[in-house]
Amino acid sequence: MEYSKIISVTGLGGLFELLSSKADGAIVRSLEDKSTRFVSSRVHNFSHLESIEIFTVRENVNLADVFLAMQKDAAPLPDEKDNAAVKKYFEAVYPDMDFERVYTSDMKKMVKWLGILTANNIEIKAPQPEEEETAEPETKPEAEAVEEAAPPKAAPKKTAAKKEETGKDEKEAKPAAKKKAAPKKTEAPKEEAAPKKKAAPKKKTKE
Repeated sequence: MEYSKIISVTGLGGLFELLSSKADGAIVRSLEDKSTRFVSSRVHNFSHLESIEIFTVRENVNLADVFLAMQKDAAPLPDEKDNAAVKKYFEAVYPDMDFERVYTSDMKKMVKWLGILTANNIEIKAPQPEEEETAEPETKPEAEAVEEAAPPKAAPKKTAAKKEETGKDEKEAKPAAKKKAAPKKTEAPKEEAAPKKKAAPKKKTKE
């Protein structure tokens, strides 16, 4: 039996286990006589024990915190019919309780309820605070991963630019090689013209 399913019903003494909820009420089981019944929400109000808070001189505390303090204390539970004994018990066990706003009837209910929970071996659990920041650590690494991945995407553009520049250099280098080869063609005719000058002695023999 889970502590989160235990409720109190106005107009009915004791505690109940919530079995199922309906639009006009709920089916509950008594923790004392184990009887099952339908309780109309038009006549009664339901309160989960885990949602009940107790006034203190500081901030309000959950009812489970008071129950746990009562369990840790070695003093036996007082007689719930003795108002003075009940108040003295809580002054010793939970001195931070605001005794001006917490009535003796409320303290008597806490004594009775703890006795019922103990008899049914129900483990009392204080509600845990909601974790609102569980999603932020997950989104931060993803954002950083996107930022780190962005520069490599730009890298191919730089390499393409280098390829275009190297292509231009190759094109410019090819015409330069042709210009260097052009003087070789002009040097060949100069060597062939040199033997024609040796025909001059023939003119001297005619005189």
